[in-house]
Amino acid sequence: MRINITSVLVDDQAKALAFYTEKLGFVKKTDVPAGEARWLTVASPADPDGVELLLEPDGHPAAKPFKQALVADGIPLTQFAVDDVYAEVERLKELGVEFIQEATDLGPVVTAVLDDTCGNLIQIAAMK
Repeated sequence: MRINITSVLVDDQAKALAFYTEKLGFVKKTDVPAGEARWLTVASPADPDGVELLLEPDGHPAAKPFKQALVADGIPLTQFAVDDVYAEVERLKELGVEFIQEATDLGPVVTAVLDDTCGNLIQIAAMK
């Protein structure tokens, strides 16, 4: 068994696609109409045939309250690995990305938390 696709719930798929590709640097993998929404995935350019991230509409009644509760408590929805958190924070800030937690050394790991503009907090991390 392996992870093939994982989801992030977004309030606007077009806005999410722009953010996840233009700011975070992912590449669009799949874009297929699915009723009023799209089956829209992105992948890492370092592993374009690897795990896909589904930019899934947050239309289910439980999705928005769930997301709001996580954001209110400062809890990231998911985490992405980077080689250097400090450098990535600077790169993303230059692109206008907002951070709610600056790069923080937590001993064995360095983390930072950003706002994905689609209703989620995302943590980036690098193991030392």
